[in-house]
Amino acid sequence: MSADRLSNVSKEVKPESVSLCPLGTAAAPERELLCIFGTGDLGRTLGQRLLQSGYRVVYGSRRPHSCGPLPQGAQVLSHEAAAQSADLVFICIHRVHYDFLETLAPQLKGKVLVDVSNNLKKNLYPEANAEYLQRLIPGAHVVKAFNTLSAWALQNGPSDANRQVYVCGNRAEAKQAVAEVATKLGFAVVDRGSLTAAKELEDFPLQLFPEWRLPLRIAVGLTAFFFVYVVMRDVVYAYVDQGKDISFRIMVSMANKVFPIVSLTMLSLCYVPGVIAAFLQLYRGTKYKRFPDWLDRWMLCRKQMGLVALGFAFLHVLYTLIIPIRHYVRFKIAAGTIAQIRENRTSVLDTTLAWRTDSYFSIGILGFGLYVLLGITSLPSVSNALSWREFSFIQSKLGYLTVFFCTFHTYLYGWDKFLRPSYYKWYTPPAYLLALVVPSVLLVLKLLLLLPCVDRTLTRIRQGWERTDPEDSSKNALLT
Repeated sequence: MSADRLSNVSKEVKPESVSLCPLGTAAAPERELLCIFGTGDLGRTLGQRLLQSGYRVVYGSRRPHSCGPLPQGAQVLSHEAAAQSADLVFICIHRVHYDFLETLAPQLKGKVLVDVSNNLKKNLYPEANAEYLQRLIPGAHVVKAFNTLSAWALQNGPSDANRQVYVCGNRAEAKQAVAEVATKLGFAVVDRGSLTAAKELEDFPLQLFPEWRLPLRIAVGLTAFFFVYVVMRDVVYAYVDQGKDISFRIMVSMANKVFPIVSLTMLSLCYVPGVIAAFLQLYRGTKYKRFPDWLDRWMLCRKQMGLVALGFAFLHVLYTLIIPIRHYVRFKIAAGTIAQIRENRTSVLDTTLAWRTDSYFSIGILGFGLYVLLGITSLPSVSNALSWREFSFIQSKLGYLTVFFCTFHTYLYGWDKFLRPSYYKWYTPPAYLLALVVPSVLLVLKLLLLLPCVDRTLTRIRQGWERTDPEDSSKNALLT
C-alpha cells in the first residue's frame, strides 16, 4: 500500500470511531469464504468439512429456500449472488447441468472454479469435463480436483486408501489456492500438471481394481486348471477305472488340494520377476536399460499377487482344520476301528511316519506364520512404520525363506509318492509335483545368484558399474 493511500486512510478514521482494545489482543481475522454449487451428497459433505476446517461456506442453488438440509452455519444464496461473494467456487454438479454456468460468465470471471465431477463411464464425451467447463467460461481459472474422493472419504477424513488429492490446471496460482484448501482439510496434494490431465483424473474413479486384474486372472486361471486336473485324476479316474463314485470329495478334498497348489505357485511368481531382472542385468552388464514391458507389469503387481496367494493359504488352513469333523473321515476311522476289533489285531506305531507327519505340519505352520508376516508388512499402515532396510529384509529375505518352508512342506507331503507307479493315473504326474516346479526352479536360480562371484558382479552393477564403462576400460588399459 502506498504512503499517499495510507495517509488518506488515516484522515478518514475519526478518533471517536477507534475502539480501545486490551493490550496484547487483536481483532480475529475474518475467515475465508468459499462457494459451492450443488447441494447433493458430495456438496453437503464438502461444505461440512470446510466449515470444520475454519472456512465460511455459501451454497449456490436454483431454489435457495427449498434445497434441503445443509450443514449448520452455511449460507444459501442464488447462483449469481453466491458466485459474486467468493473467489473460489466448487462445482459439485454433473456435466449435463453445466449449461446454466455460461450465463454466469460475468460473475465467474477471474474466479477459481474447482471441477469435482466424474462420468458414468470412460470416453462418454470427446473432452474432459474440466476442459468443457473452461471452454464455457474462458474468463475463469478451472482446476480439476477432489473428484477422486467420495463423500464418505470427505466425511470421515483422509485415510491410507484416499489420502491424496490430485490437482491439475493451467494457472499455477489457481492450483495453489486449491492446494491450500486441500492441505487444510488434511489431504496430500499431487500436482498432475495442466488441464489436459483432467481426462486421466476423471478416469481414475472409473477404474475397477486396475492393479489387481493380472493377479486375479492368474489366480482364476491356475485354480480352474488345477481343479479340472485334480477332478479328472481322482474323481473321473476312480469312476472309469474302478466304478467308484467319490464325487462328494470335490467339495473339500479336491478344493484342499487346489488351494495350496495355487497359493505356492503364486507366492513363487512374486519372486520370479526379481530373479529374471537380476539375470537380465548380469547379461546386459548394466542397470540402465529398461526391462521389457511385460516384466515391468509383472513386477508392479507383485504385492497384489502375494496378497491373493495369502488368501489361498488361509483357505488351505481352514479346510485342513475341518478335516477331523468331516463325515467321510469319521466314517473311515470308525470303520477301521471296528475292523481291527473284529480281526482282533492292533496297529503298530510307525515312528518314521510319525516323524514325517509331525515335520510336515510343523514346517507348514512355520511357513504360514512367515506368510502372514509378509502380508501384514505389505499393509501401508505397517510398511510406513518400517525403514527401507527393514521392509526389504522382511519382503526379500524372509520372503524367500517363506517360499523355502512352503516348498519343503510340499516335499514332505509327497515324500516318496513320486516313486510309486500307482500315483501316475493315466500317465499324469500327481498335482503336488506340478506345484513344485515353479518354486523349485526359483530356489535353484536364487542359489545361483547367491554364489559369491555372481553376487559380487550383480552388486557392482546395481551400484552403477557398467561392463562397457569407458573409465573402467581405461584403467584396465593402463594396467596392461
